[in-house]
Amino acid sequence: MSSPPLTDAPAPAPEIHTLGLQVDDPLDLSIVVPVYNEVESVEELVAQVIASVREITARFELILVDDGSRDGTGELLKKISPGLAELRTIHLRRNFGQAAALAAGFDAARGRIVVTLDGDLQNEPRDIPKLLQKMNEGYDVVSGWRADRQDHFFSRRLPSVLANRLIARVTGVRLHDTGCSLKAYRAELLKDVHLYGEMHRFIPALASSQGGRIAEIPVSHHPRTRGKSKYGIMRTFRVILDLILVKFLLTYSTRPIHLFGLLGLGSLTGGTLICGLLAFRRLFEGVPLQNKPLLLLGVLLLMMGVQFITMGLIAEMQVRLYHESQSKPIYRIRETT
Repeated sequence: MSSPPLTDAPAPAPEIHTLGLQVDDPLDLSIVVPVYNEVESVEELVAQVIASVREITARFELILVDDGSRDGTGELLKKISPGLAELRTIHLRRNFGQAAALAAGFDAARGRIVVTLDGDLQNEPRDIPKLLQKMNEGYDVVSGWRADRQDHFFSRRLPSVLANRLIARVTGVRLHDTGCSLKAYRAELLKDVHLYGEMHRFIPALASSQGGRIAEIPVSHHPRTRGKSKYGIMRTFRVILDLILVKFLLTYSTRPIHLFGLLGLGSLTGGTLICGLLAFRRLFEGVPLQNKPLLLLGVLLLMMGVQFITMGLIAEMQVRLYHESQSKPIYRIRETT
């Protein structure tokens, strides 16, 4: 199921074609796969991806990012890469996490379209042409939806359903499966996306904030038969914290005073009303103020209000310095005619 495009008549995307590969030319497609301790599946993964993509274009590259594996994955990649012209491998010095591995792959990618998928063979490489076909309808991001997900219900599927609903509500990007790694992106959108923590699952939301058109299609999903899962229930809590950051970036990254100022004004109003009421009762009714917890609350709210507004002003200056010192625009142009 796909979400509607943000414009009524999106411009058609260039189709993937099969031309001879030139060394310095931009490629049609880059496939980025982060791998961590996947020695049992990585060789078959490479074979399946290359076989699937060769059917639609000769101008592609497969980038495998070894995220500090300790089971021999890196050594195996070094062994098989010389025999495959399409395969490029990046070896990180230690395990930095999936977001960092994807960022390394994005920085190295030369394709006009970038596709990502997991390295455990639970994603189906033969679904890559489906993503590209959907992208040719004018979308900037096409996300896979594991409609028939082959994972444990209570430990993986149920937390994922709850997290997806929360993410959709907070970000406004209605996807059934934000955690699916099988996605396709236009490369120009990824240039302004910086990944930290677990932010890779929020790339569609970040792309949407830049005017990207998002779609979702059902894809195949297989049970894990090799290696061990690197995901646990604690990942859910980290995602929630990153979601708070994403909400701030999407809504207030260029106007933080609107957030902190609103909190400050609310706090100042509450503190003023409380202190004003206590002052009235003391002056006109003779009510003593000692041992009054309400007085402490009023003073605390006044102090917090001043601090919130001050934080908003400081954040505003930092935002302006960030954009002006690096000549970063606060807008994105789709096209000029």
